[in-house]
Amino acid sequence: MSKFLNLTVAALLLATPAAAQNLGLGRAALPEEIAAWNKDVRPDGVGLPVGSGDALTGEGVFEEKCAACHGDFAEGIGNWPKLAGGMGTLNRQDPLKTVGSYWPHLSTAWDYINRSMPFGAAQTLEPDEVYATVAYILYSNNLIEDDFVLSNENLASFELPNAGGFFLDNRDTTELATFSQPACMENCKDSVEITMHATVLDVTPNDTTDDGPVEAAVVLEAAAEAPAAEPVVEPAVEVAAALIAEGEKVFKKCSACHQVGDSAKNRTGPILNGILDRPAGMVDGFKYSADMVDAGTGGLIWDDATMHAFLEKPRDVVAKTKMAFAGLKKAEDRDAVIAYLATFGD
Repeated sequence: MSKFLNLTVAALLLATPAAAQNLGLGRAALPEEIAAWNKDVRPDGVGLPVGSGDALTGEGVFEEKCAACHGDFAEGIGNWPKLAGGMGTLNRQDPLKTVGSYWPHLSTAWDYINRSMPFGAAQTLEPDEVYATVAYILYSNNLIEDDFVLSNENLASFELPNAGGFFLDNRDTTELATFSQPACMENCKDSVEITMHATVLDVTPNDTTDDGPVEAAVVLEAAAEAPAAEPVVEPAVEVAAALIAEGEKVFKKCSACHQVGDSAKNRTGPILNGILDRPAGMVDGFKYSADMVDAGTGGLIWDDATMHAFLEKPRDVVAKTKMAFAGLKKAEDRDAVIAYLATFGD
């Protein structure tokens, strides 16, 4: 019996489609069965279902179904992927690759979320929820305003910042011949030297015998021949600069709602230029909650102590503030953000 079964299996494996049909194997897939599996979405919009959603709607969906891993503002939690930020970092040693900074096609985000998210509950989102979630990710990357409606009609035409940063893989014609040569197994180089350390990737153990910077050996040799005088930096200035730099990193959690700098605009939250030592609820053009307006007219000033308290637990300071952010629990994070905001005047 086992010999018969083995021969049958072998025959099935070797059978041509015509032979399989003659044996009565299987049947043609029904249109609805094909549709159930055919969920891919292409960069030109083929495969997108009818639907739409904006960032304001997406914020609620994201908070309920995505924020546990990706953070309230798509900033990522722990080792879970960051979906926002990283603009201008692709030319650095340690770039931050997000939907906004790196991805070439928005359809990739829609397709992946639709088929694979939320984690543990894949394919439970309705098309409108997927559109809204993708819109919120765009908003978190400062690529759209919160009332922008993303839909099957405009998703394919939405161009991400790094869309032109990719090229077709041509390694079959440019590299295959080189790397198809027989491998050299001995005496391949006159000398072997360490020219770089992968410290940026956090994979190189600390070498106490060589604490040089991550540079090519030839650069190190040139520097040794003509050492440059290092500027003298006062300790207090150095500490302040480090605190401000850390504050800029922490502020990424705030940047989905607030902007700073010369081109800052009111978004979900008011601009924060000149916020320190200013009465609460006084930014022109922003519609505050009634409680925030009352707090400002009642004498609430954004001094250091009040800023600390508000950044830690916003609703403990102003009960009905519009700010939905839960707060910064670490005092050092609040110190850093306050130091960073102090660098922006009115």
